[in-house]
Amino acid sequence: MNEKILIVDDEREIADLIEVYLKNDGFTVYKFYNGKDALGCIETTELDLVILDVMLPDIDGFCICRKIREKYFYPVIMLTAKVEDVDKIMGLAIGADDYITKPFNPLEVAARVKTQLRRYMRYNQLTLSPSAKGSEYDIRGLVINKETHKCSLYDRELSLTPIEFSLLWYLCERQGVVVPSEELFENVWGEKYLSNNNTVMAHIGRLREKMNEPAKNPKFIKTVWGVGYTIEK
Repeated sequence: MNEKILIVDDEREIADLIEVYLKNDGFTVYKFYNGKDALGCIETTELDLVILDVMLPDIDGFCICRKIREKYFYPVIMLTAKVEDVDKIMGLAIGADDYITKPFNPLEVAARVKTQLRRYMRYNQLTLSPSAKGSEYDIRGLVINKETHKCSLYDRELSLTPIEFSLLWYLCERQGVVVPSEELFENVWGEKYLSNNNTVMAHIGRLREKMNEPAKNPKFIKTVWGVGYTIEK
């Protein structure tokens, strides 16, 4: 791959670390520590994706994102040390495609870059054939394919049982929706759910273990207490 990625972050250690990981994956990387120089690159370079910090010393990332969206449609991933939902909502509302909160695993950043590029290629350059639509989901580095029955997380293949695969696929199909345990059980196992049945909870626990997900604060399969489970958009 030789896609051109722009990194904009005034925290040099973070920008340099992301650069190393992306270059190792074969990307061409442009890197700047301030908004002014980054805007110059945006205007003069044909880019495929931008990784953009919200807090910069001269121009904030939201302004740069707005400038990008005046002319360009390639993916923008925002980086921020803030955790407030209002900042995330603002970033997405002005055209950002994804939002990553610091501190983060650089492997996750690399995986999200690949996810956004795949989506960009598929939906804007029509590289996904109509017959393949709906057979694969790519959610922030979690890739699951119904036709091949394979699943990977950050490019690491997960060894899932048929039940685990079906359970994860059902949640991915309904991304953004809270699915009750009863619905999961009856659709995945094909049996009537009983109120004292802990089967779904146990399988969710095993899935999280295979994904190296902390039970208290998972990134993917979230528990909505008293309701069910969801994979957020």
